[in-house]
Amino acid sequence: MKNPLDSAALNTAIENVHRAGMPGLFAEVRDGDQVWRGAAGVADVATGRPVTADMRHRVGSITKTFTAAAVLQQVESGQFSLDTPIGRYLPKLVPGERGDAITVRMLINHTSGLAEYLPYAYPSLKAYPALADAGPQSLDDHRLTRFDPTELIEMGVTAPAVGAPGGTPGVYSNTNYLLLVQLLEQATGTTAERYITRNVIERAGLRDTEIPAGPYVNGPHSQLYEAWFGMIDPPRDYSVYDMSWVGPSASLISTVADLNRFYGMLLAGEIVSPSSLAQMQRTVPVVSQEGKTIDYGLGLHPMEGPGQGTFWGHGGTVWGGGALAMTRADGKRQMAVAVNMQRWNRLDSSGKPQPHPIDDALATLYRVAMYG
Repeated sequence: MKNPLDSAALNTAIENVHRAGMPGLFAEVRDGDQVWRGAAGVADVATGRPVTADMRHRVGSITKTFTAAAVLQQVESGQFSLDTPIGRYLPKLVPGERGDAITVRMLINHTSGLAEYLPYAYPSLKAYPALADAGPQSLDDHRLTRFDPTELIEMGVTAPAVGAPGGTPGVYSNTNYLLLVQLLEQATGTTAERYITRNVIERAGLRDTEIPAGPYVNGPHSQLYEAWFGMIDPPRDYSVYDMSWVGPSASLISTVADLNRFYGMLLAGEIVSPSSLAQMQRTVPVVSQEGKTIDYGLGLHPMEGPGQGTFWGHGGTVWGGGALAMTRADGKRQMAVAVNMQRWNRLDSSGKPQPHPIDDALATLYRVAMYG
């Protein structure tokens, strides 16, 4: 397990992701008291402005760990329980038999069977997950759209179910987390943004992390380039975007340093109690948005290398941006990586994403960062 940080190997690995075609990326890796920060490439392809490791970044579904932690805090304080049906708390949003069958836990670990609302909110994504028939036109149409979360939830709840409540594998769905946001607001009497800010972000001492109110990223940041499987060529900047299409389930802005700090504190039992953390680390099989079956807990998922110990964290994507944050179970080794382009794989004749050199280069960076 003793693999101290190898700065030269990390510098080479991050540079190789840029060389493989990623416009820009930055990362922080920690091993005990040792810290490496690195960046490669540009934050703006038009001006050549470089990326730096302290930039603020949209981190997508990494937000789900923050939301899940907030929900578990409320479970600890007795506001609701993990295994109570959601229909008891939100009968109008999940009515009838499904409301009786779907528990709070099933929302957090994506085993509710509720469909993803995104293809219904974005007309050009209607064919999703058939990527060849899904286009990026709606991304522009909805750049500044202010979505109503209850309307998005209704789209997911009224869509055909993707599984039976509690059945596995579950299917990853943002509908689940928008419902958790509503549950939080009902239990706390304040907005989810305010509750998560006060009780998760500020509790962890994160100075560069926020749930944005408007479409802009404040402070130094990169442009975010969406390629949509080669259909947007050259990739287009979506860094200015109203995030109400995902709300407090995937809209967080953070830095790689803040992400490592947060996951380190979470795994040390400083954000939720040790018993809540144990619940977060109970996994079930879930089909991810990329169509892969992964183990998923309550807003956390594990990654492990052979004989290398388990890392816990989350990944996230938004239009044009992405991030991955992983912390070893003992909290000693940590990695957070942010990239400024998404969906770089072009589709083959059968409509499946083709391998791209960026994939291998990123996998190598993650390996060097996590295992040395």
